[in-house]
Amino acid sequence: MRLPAVLENYLKREGPVQEFLWFGLKQAWACIFGALLLAGLIGSSIWYPDWGLHRYDFLFLYAVAIQAALILLKLETMRECAVVILFHILATAMELFKTSESIGSWSYPGDAGIQIGNVPLFAGFMYSAVGSYMARIWRIFDFRFEHFPAFWIAALLAGLSYLNFFTHHYLLDIRWWLIGGVSLAYFRTRVLFTPMNHERSMSLLLGFVLVSFFLWIAENLGTVTKTWIYPDQTAAWKLVSLGKFTAWFLLMQLSFVLIYGLRKFEERLKGSES
Repeated sequence: MRLPAVLENYLKREGPVQEFLWFGLKQAWACIFGALLLAGLIGSSIWYPDWGLHRYDFLFLYAVAIQAALILLKLETMRECAVVILFHILATAMELFKTSESIGSWSYPGDAGIQIGNVPLFAGFMYSAVGSYMARIWRIFDFRFEHFPAFWIAALLAGLSYLNFFTHHYLLDIRWWLIGGVSLAYFRTRVLFTPMNHERSMSLLLGFVLVSFFLWIAENLGTVTKTWIYPDQTAAWKLVSLGKFTAWFLLMQLSFVLIYGLRKFEERLKGSES
């Protein structure tokens, strides 16, 4: 990441302001996939030429180009890309279910040629952006953890969270039980990260809440641009319900656990090679 010389010299100095700026710059760099994708949603909603290509199809090709660029520029590894694609597939399966006529949780009002059922295939990239952010920020900040729960507990909570997105339409909605379970499992967990030269730490649960909040903001921007809409936004736009914030909190667990599993797998590979 190249910076102007004056700014680079300033950021080399030790101090709380410089450390905070490095934190912000690294966060922005980790968000590059999501930021570019969101810019595409907003830009194409403001102006999109009539050139014979549906907006949703353009967004799909645009997202593929971003992902390819991350790989070619070595900003994302092939293993990370594989995990992101897996998350993309799981998310698309959920989209197909949620947008079906019998469920109708949300809909895509535009036309698309590159789609499955009611879901334009670019939609999965919105979830992939979350996985890409998780993978990149892990490396950029050199994450370590203290008091991390047993992996099987983390995986079980993530799996149940994903299943609840389907089953709550027919059975009891256990999202608050799951949120409680996640809170208990990660209550003592701290993430150690390095914004500049010194390692810092914070509550991992607080990190989950903050990321979920920004995802909720991004979702509001997605509905403002009419990229997708909820049933209560058909007549006029309104703020996305805070219930979606809890949904992002739970869905994020799946992305987090997938990346965590990848990191553990890579550590085992390095251990066997040494």
